[in-house]
Amino acid sequence: MADTPDKPSRDQAEAAVRTLLAWAGEDPAREGLLDTPKRVVEAYGDWFSGYDDDPREYLARTFEEVAGYDEMIVLRDIEFESHCEHHMAPIIGKAHVGYLPSGKVVGISKLARVVETYARRFQVQEKMTAQIAQSIQDVLQPLGVGVVIEGAHECMTTRGVHKRGVSMITSKMLGMFRDDARTRAEFLRFIDVGPGR
Repeated sequence: MADTPDKPSRDQAEAAVRTLLAWAGEDPAREGLLDTPKRVVEAYGDWFSGYDDDPREYLARTFEEVAGYDEMIVLRDIEFESHCEHHMAPIIGKAHVGYLPSGKVVGISKLARVVETYARRFQVQEKMTAQIAQSIQDVLQPLGVGVVIEGAHECMTTRGVHKRGVSMITSKMLGMFRDDARTRAEFLRFIDVGPGR
């Protein structure tokens, strides 16, 4: 993660980690914790690298030579790790993305990169779902977009109510995915969301 004028320095970030260790009751000078601030800051650089990327740029390069293909394109089971913006706890899940092209398509790895970029930010699952769908709609201008996300929220499983095995499903449908029940049903059938899949 690049430093910006408004962004704390790496030294300040490491000092914040030492403060949290002390607040938790630990001795930040203990041998096993000496390098922890450095490791945490490096981990944050990886976990939150999405702030350095513009997901729309991944969608900019499209292909029009598709022999007239105009049916639904679906990429399912895109695994992601994100972090809840309320408790900074992990959200682990899968995203399913589909769109109905209107004359142009994008490389499928780019759809996964869009998911990854938004996931590598502090998130609320509902917002992330909407962001992914809207960026695809804005850049590709397809006839419709569908995004479904399944996520397990560690802020719920490791603290608070301590409920394990619970996942949340969110969806965002745009264009024909929202307006045409058959298109929506086809997309949901393709991704086959839910237990026992």
